[in-house]
Amino acid sequence: MSDARDVTVVVASQNRRDELLATLPRHEAPVVLVDNASTDGSVPAVREAHPEVTVIALDRNEGAHARTRGVARAGTPFVAFADDDSWWAPGELARAVAIMRAHPRLAVLNARILVGPEERLDPVCAEMAASPLGTPPDLPGPALLGFVACAALMRTEAFDAVGGFDPVVRFPGEEERLALDLAAAGWGLAYVDTVTVHHHPSPRRSAPGRRQAGIWRSRVLTAVMRFPVGDVAQVLARAVRTGRPGVEGLVRALPDVAAALRRRRTIPSDLRAELRRLQGG
Repeated sequence: MSDARDVTVVVASQNRRDELLATLPRHEAPVVLVDNASTDGSVPAVREAHPEVTVIALDRNEGAHARTRGVARAGTPFVAFADDDSWWAPGELARAVAIMRAHPRLAVLNARILVGPEERLDPVCAEMAASPLGTPPDLPGPALLGFVACAALMRTEAFDAVGGFDPVVRFPGEEERLALDLAAAGWGLAYVDTVTVHHHPSPRRSAPGRRQAGIWRSRVLTAVMRFPVGDVAQVLARAVRTGRPGVEGLVRALPDVAAALRRRRTIPSDLRAELRRLQGG
């Protein structure tokens, strides 16, 4: 397990005390927990039960940007992201770090995700395995232009170079902007199905409709930050055609459009073409 000493597990959480107390002991590396202003006693409970965990208690909910704070505290060459209801299988962090070291262009390793006690393969894994971008010779698996944050090992150098998770796009759907910036900077992202993460979804989850609206909010803001004007218009049109979740997501994005515009930097045309391939366009 020597390779695991080069990695820190970063967990962002809000109001999931019971899940944290159950999953934190499963991590095989030092843990930085960033608490997004929980009101359920998560912070004191974790500090009492797991004093070895570094806890950053925020006074407001920063969404996915909390992970960026966690990475800054970690100080290791690699960071493994986990949610309060997920954990890396025994021995897998060391395996993942070794793979990262063997592939210096790899910024993100997305592991295989097994869901629930029955260990069902998450459907997104089949999509990643079938990526139309193929497997470049310098990557350990199919190339991606996205990832699932609760099952990703990140090279800290690459994460820092593109600014990490930003404060504009929150949860869910926060991975897209970061993935695009990594790819634009020449870094690789890959799916590796020989490394496993367990995910036991918390019962304390947003209703499906609200979650879909959140995803559309993230898509709209990411498009504003990174897509050409014509493509932004297409995303907006798709949001409207989707119906209530898309329209609600669009409305929820409006207060943050100005902040997104201040961070606007369009991705290269070749990367946009690869993204269309992935989307079947």
